[in-house]
Amino acid sequence: MCSLTTPSGRRWDGTPAAPRHLRALRVDADSPSRLLRTAQPSRCPDCGNCIDWYTRTQGRPVGLHPQELAAAAVPASCRWHVDSGIAHAASDGTRWCRIPHPVLCPAREPTEPLTPHLAELRRRLALRTRRLLDTGAFAPPPDGEPTPASGPVCRPARPVVQILYGRYLAARPVDDIQCVAQTRRRHRCPHPVLAVEGPAGVWVLMPATAARGQLALPAADMAVYDLTHLPYAEQLRWRTQRCPDHAAAPAAADLALADWEVFDPLLHHKHIHARLPATGRRERP
Repeated sequence: MCSLTTPSGRRWDGTPAAPRHLRALRVDADSPSRLLRTAQPSRCPDCGNCIDWYTRTQGRPVGLHPQELAAAAVPASCRWHVDSGIAHAASDGTRWCRIPHPVLCPAREPTEPLTPHLAELRRRLALRTRRLLDTGAFAPPPDGEPTPASGPVCRPARPVVQILYGRYLAARPVDDIQCVAQTRRRHRCPHPVLAVEGPAGVWVLMPATAARGQLALPAADMAVYDLTHLPYAEQLRWRTQRCPDHAAAPAAADLALADWEVFDPLLHHKHIHARLPATGRRERP
């Protein structure tokens, strides 16, 4: 019978067993990132296992498996390495590499045949997911789209936001987007990016055009939270995902990556809404 015990140094759910000692960290003024650390620990929303978020060269995040693996046991197409806090989709020539979590995620079907070592690692992650489910420490996302609330309220769960003439897909509703800056107590700021008093965006209908020569979409218009009429500094505050107070404190570090995802009308077609939210119905002139 195979033992289900985890290696020393980690608990059964994959979290580090040793206590983390707080250190006084600061971010250099010329640093391109305000993050205190490049690997943002999180959990996969599909299986509940630990992942580390890194930034790719294009500025888009990628979730990697927390541990390094022997490069010989990983297919060349799945090898990643981290250099200066940036994740690169290639091997760095060493005997070790990183691997994207979707390759090992037990909640997803493998996109290509796995080596025996990766298949065993995926099996262990599946057993850990089962234990998380049995103990109630993890709840999988519900199947299908959530049932809309009764009444005429229309509130996109992941709205499309236009900032600095670029379209981004938010991770949560506009008024729930949280500041990513660190407070004086070393916690994430609980304040929303949307200012209670101050300039705000406008919901408008914009053409759902494809980019880079892609095929046209059947939907003519889609609802977009437009911020392009705001001053540059205000749009930059939204892009860096900071509340008004922390936008005025550039020395404050970030504790999380910004939730923005570059909007692709073909990949994110299920988040396209043909009508405006009930909060404001205004068509673009």
